Parts: sequence; C-alpha cells; structure tokens
Amino acid sequence: MALLDPGTWTGKIFTGGWAAADGGVLEVVEPATGAVLGTLGRASARDVAASAAAAADAQRDWAARTYEDRAAVLRRAGRLFEEHAAEIQDWIVREAGSVPAKAELEAHFAAGLCYEAAALASHPQGLVLPSAQPRWSLARRRPAGVVSVIAPFNFPLILSMRSVAPALALGNAVLLKPDPRTAVCGGVALARVFQEAGLPEGLLHLLPGGLETGEAVVAAPQVRVVSFTGSTAAGRRIGEACGRLLKRAHLELGGNNALIVLPGADIAKAVSAGAWGSFLHQGQICMTTGRHLVHESLHEEYVAALADKADKLPVGDPAAGGPVALGPIIDEGQLAHVDALVRDTVAAGARLAAGGTHEGLFYRPTVLAEVTPDMPAYAREVFGPVAPVVPFSSADEAVALARDSEYGLSLGILGGVGQAMAIADAVPTGLVHINDQTVNDEPVVPFGGLAASGNGSRFGGPDANIEAFTETQWVTMRGEIAPYPF
Repeated sequence: MALLDPGTWTGKIFTGGWAAADGGVLEVVEPATGAVLGTLGRASARDVAASAAAAADAQRDWAARTYEDRAAVLRRAGRLFEEHAAEIQDWIVREAGSVPAKAELEAHFAAGLCYEAAALASHPQGLVLPSAQPRWSLARRRPAGVVSVIAPFNFPLILSMRSVAPALALGNAVLLKPDPRTAVCGGVALARVFQEAGLPEGLLHLLPGGLETGEAVVAAPQVRVVSFTGSTAAGRRIGEACGRLLKRAHLELGGNNALIVLPGADIAKAVSAGAWGSFLHQGQICMTTGRHLVHESLHEEYVAALADKADKLPVGDPAAGGPVALGPIIDEGQLAHVDALVRDTVAAGARLAAGGTHEGLFYRPTVLAEVTPDMPAYAREVFGPVAPVVPFSSADEAVALARDSEYGLSLGILGGVGQAMAIADAVPTGLVHINDQTVNDEPVVPFGGLAASGNGSRFGGPDANIEAFTETQWVTMRGEIAPYPF
C-alpha cells in the first residue's frame, strides 16, 4: 500500500487524523519540471490554535505512559521508514530536487533517528543531588509539553525528524510546520509513518503553511519549546518572539563554512572533498563549504582541479534517470539570489573559473578564483553550488580568515593533524572535522552552531536531546514533615 498517495491527503492537514484546513491549499511543485504533484491544506492560525489545544490534552496521557509504550511506537516508525524507503525517496527526489543518493541518505537517516529516539525513552533522566538537609534531593527531567518544530526545505525529512522523534520519545506532543515547498517529504511522510506506527491521536499535528502559520505555532500559548531550523534572519525573529513569550528556542541557522587546505595536503583528495562540500544538493545545506582557504603553495593547482571537476559534474532532473550529480535549485527566488551573488562577485574582480550559468533552475557548479574576503559570494551565505577560493600564506592567516565571519557552524581542515588541531582550537565553531569536509551529521551526535549559526543549542545524542525537549524539576523527600519555628 502506498504511504504517500496524494489521494489520501490532498487538501487536508493532519491533526492526529486527517482534517480539513481552512487556510486554503498549497500546491506541491516539482522544481525540476514545474509539474504540480498534488495539493495540501494550508493551516490557518485557527487551525494552529485548535491543534495546539488538542496537543496539550493528548500530551498528558502520552507523558504518563510507560517508556516501553513510547519506545515501541518509535521502533515501529523506524521499521516503516525502512519498508517505505523507496516511495519516500522518490518524493524527496521529485519535491526537493534531490539526487537519488541524497534521498536514500535521508530515508536511512530518518529510520536511524527513530531507533535512537526509541532508546532515548528509557535513558536515565535525573540525578541524585546532595543536600544539607535530612532529606533526599533529586533533579528529574519532565517532558516540556508541546513542542513546535519548524523545518526547512533542503533536508526536509531529516531536519523534521531530528526534533520530532526525540520530542515524542520524551513524552511531548508536536506541532510540525514543514517548509511549504517540501511539505510532503518533510511533513506528510512523517505524519503517515507515525499514524501507521500507532502514535495515539492528537500527538503529532502537521500544519503546512507560510509566515502566518509559522507565527502561530510559535505564539500558541500551549507551546513551551520551539525547535527551528532555517535562515538566520528568520531565526532572529523567532528568537525575539520566544524571548517576549518566555519560551525556549532552539535555533539551528545558516552558515558560511570554511574548508582549510594545509600545505602538503593530497590535492586530488582535497579537491574531491571540497567539491562534495560545496556542490552536494546544489549547495543548499547550512554546512555547505562556502569558503575554500587554500595554502598558496597549492592554490593554483587546487583552483584548476576544482574547476575541472565542476565542469564535469552532470546537472539535470534527478528523477529522469541517468547520472546526475546536481539537481535544480529549489525555486526562482533562491536561483536569483545565487546568480546575483556570483555576478556581483565577478563584477568586483573575481575570476569565473567554472560555472556561473544556468538553464531554468539548473545552476552549474561554480568556482570563483582571485576572490577577496570582501566580495559578496565569499562574505555572505550563498546557499547554492558556489566555491570561492582564497589563498593564505601561514596558519595564523588561515585562522584569521576562518574566524572572519558572523557564522560559526562547521569547519573542515585538510592536512597534517598536528597543525589542524591547533587551528581547530583557535576557530570558534559548533562542528570541526579534521581531514574531512564541512557537511557531516549522524543521529547520535550533538549538532548545532554558534553566533549567527545558532544560539548554541544542540540536537542529537541523549544528553543534547534531553536538554532540548525536557524541563528540570527539583524534588525532595523527607521521612517526616519538616519542623519550623512558626
């Protein structure tokens, strides 16, 4: 049976069962062809309010259930992601413009997130504390209550599941607002999997929509935690709103990540890593390698080899068959942003070593040489398949260049481990990978960024997930009622 048959969800939203939305409809568009794959209900503020109230009611019973009950649902969800992997992958290819290998990674990762979350349900969630009084003193973790998850378009399944799975496993209810451009593979897929896995009604609410919907899932009074992955600009607005409302916000935002190529590094391997870091999923990843910092002894050879590799990478419709390394940019707005940054950088004096052209939404992988740090495609997050290359002469200069950014998400360093370790210690960043490129993730790692890349919160692994989706409660116990002088 098809899990994602459009006939089962067209014009509807998921609120623990399928229900009509009163905010109109969203068209599900295939970016590679412009074809409309279906329609999905757009959740209005009124839909969000009703979902938040229902979620708060359902969450109390869910939190009271045994960890075995919650773990069993998560394990079944993991198996369902595996059983329906081919169907889910097809939607990721068509709706998100992903190449098949990237779509396969997402489906596999989603299953892994479920299995890790299943184990999280039984993880120790408290501490015995010392006390100066004759009593037991405990700190225990309790579910936060209702969690809003706002997910982006680029890795829609993973970046929804990264918050949804642990939040549910720890006894919370979830309001999920996927990006409207990927509301099926980032929303419907999760809703259908958890529906089939036996998640009790009312605990997962799929609320597709745009700005109005996003504002509503943040503002709903029942929501205690907001988990947002997306742009820094949107993250700032959500953080400000959560501050006013005294809610916790976990913000995983943009990046302009540096890859440092040290003297003596293997050029062929370094170029392969750099190309993957910049061109995977058309560069539409927060961890994308946005700045290639290459030692001057390797710089010219690196630029030539990276440009040659970029020229040979096939670009096309990933659903059409045949070898395709890059699919389409997600939409016209993002394409215009990428193209403008490249054109402005070339106008500022950079040399276009490869790419810089597009047919429709298909943008060629692009290499920019003779770049200076003040040029647009180097200084700003491009979120497209663009690799600016800048030389450096010393480790101190490499550190200075890597630090010269408002972002602090991921850093890659290729070359001698001793020098790489010293550089890693000197560059503030949430993630650092020695002898690897910048795009890395696993279900078990604490993931997050600093500065304009996020507020230092983490997702992944038991400690980070428990911190993210629970509250701490202090509990004391005495053998008898305490005496007081009043």
